Amino acid sequence: MDLAHIRNFSIIAHIDHGKTTLSDRLLQRTGTVATRNMEAQHLDSMDLERERGITIKAHPVTMMYRAGNGEDYELNLIDTPGHVDFSYEVSRSLSACEGALLIVDAAQGVEAQTVANVHLAMKQNLTIIPVINKIDLPHANVPLTKQQLEDILAIPADSAIEASAKEGIGIEPILEAIVARIPPPKPTGAPSLQALCFDSYFDTYKGVVTHVRIFNGELRRGMQVKLLYSGKNYEVKEVGSFNPKPYERPQLEVGETGYVTANIKSPKDVRMGDTFTDARVPSPPLPGYQEIHPMVFSGIYPINTADYEHLKASMAKLQLNDSAFVYQAESSVALGFGFRCGFLGLLHLEIVQERLRREYNLDIIATYPSVIYRVRMSDSSIKEIDNPAFLPDPAFVAEIMEPTVQAFIICPNEYIGDMMALVSEKRGLLDHTETIDTKRVMLTCRLPLNEILIDFHDRIKSLTRGYGSMDYEHGGYQVSDMVKLDILVNGEPVDAFSCIVHRSKAESRGRALAAKLKEVIPRQQYAVAIQAAIGGKVVARETVSAFRKDVTAKCYGGDISRKRKLLEKQKEGKKRMKSIGSVNIPQQAFIEVLKA
Repeated sequence: MDLAHIRNFSIIAHIDHGKTTLSDRLLQRTGTVATRNMEAQHLDSMDLERERGITIKAHPVTMMYRAGNGEDYELNLIDTPGHVDFSYEVSRSLSACEGALLIVDAAQGVEAQTVANVHLAMKQNLTIIPVINKIDLPHANVPLTKQQLEDILAIPADSAIEASAKEGIGIEPILEAIVARIPPPKPTGAPSLQALCFDSYFDTYKGVVTHVRIFNGELRRGMQVKLLYSGKNYEVKEVGSFNPKPYERPQLEVGETGYVTANIKSPKDVRMGDTFTDARVPSPPLPGYQEIHPMVFSGIYPINTADYEHLKASMAKLQLNDSAFVYQAESSVALGFGFRCGFLGLLHLEIVQERLRREYNLDIIATYPSVIYRVRMSDSSIKEIDNPAFLPDPAFVAEIMEPTVQAFIICPNEYIGDMMALVSEKRGLLDHTETIDTKRVMLTCRLPLNEILIDFHDRIKSLTRGYGSMDYEHGGYQVSDMVKLDILVNGEPVDAFSCIVHRSKAESRGRALAAKLKEVIPRQQYAVAIQAAIGGKVVARETVSAFRKDVTAKCYGGDISRKRKLLEKQKEGKKRMKSIGSVNIPQQAFIEVLKA
């Protein structure tokens, strides 16, 4: 199709503002999916996405649309995730488009991730078409939402289209606006093919299937292509597009979006953001490729050690589908062989674990999530530590720096006190507050990343009865009084339970861990001490009491000294047993503690 009739666009919004529902209506209206095959959240192909009602992967689809002027257009849509943890997925999708539909919920208004996604789109110089969705809701407030578009995002309110994706209202004006407002793609003028890889997945029969957007030249079967990052040459086996299922096409031309399969055997050869070019006349790479840096680390181990190889192969396939996920092999005394994995955030960690369990049928266990600390040694050198086991001896450490985030929390006015209390509880500092409208404020604060790892998002939702939202960006490192908390069982440190915490929280964390371990460690013939220690100082202790055999049962009556003699003898035996005995902590105990 000629360039003037191609439009590439993406849908961006805060989580749960109706992106996927709108994409369903667009698929239906353009006749891409027959009504009888239509199902809710059609583009969310994973069970996990449907269950949680969130989009995890960006989904490309090509639609044909006859506009009001009687001409046919090819519309290439990429439905993107809304959650902050998947913002890398969004930025990659936006780099393959010329425009974006910005969806704002008429009942909720502009929220934290709406702002973040608009900034991403503006950075790529995309044409933004605002859509006010869910106007059919009884408590929808369209005038206020338009006011917020102007005040917060500086987008003219009269350019907004009012719609209801659920009821199918306003779908026609949206399609006409895509054709009229979004510019057609332009070739880059490079000497040969330039195709951006913005996603990929592994197919058992075809090998690596790469999603591409053609910026220059054309891509067809039998061509010799080169991946610029890995420097390897391949022969193209098949090209095609999605409707939403993949279908083969003779070639992909400038401005079109689709997929390519070449004889790429290893998932490691394809990097997201890489450029395909002609192997004979190479073109320069397309801009925008960046290495993604994980923020949260956790160890993932197979519960059954025989599954190690299966886990390794599954992770390689998963990494192909999710380029932000990184891993490397490591071993632990307690848990055996496994992997140290890096994630963008906690939801990302949860989703990866769930996908390993479901898509690859693995029984896995994850260690407590940690972040990367920078340790300045006494000789001024700096080490990066992502595992508490590698923290150097405190005698050689000058200071420990922890990563921080700049967080933007939007909440109703009446909950501002609760939010400030939560921020200070998490060792955060409030920079400033802004009034968004008559009902809501935005707090900008700086928080340590490891404090918001576990329950921060849930606490915001519960404190604000679900009306609060949060977005964050990375805010550099700051020096903190961090210490390594060791858990000793019978005097032996257990590396799987050790963690790096702030000194003010070490005692409460130690008490909680010791109490949990007391419940799950089986009783022995002798008393077992569970201690939480910082260096040589014990901050918490629990004791698992011993089984006691009643050795005095055979003494009926008689002198007390006979009973005392038997008890002393038993005491000696237990002491000897304790000096040579070691406590075997069952696998189940690790799982229970790490779950808690």
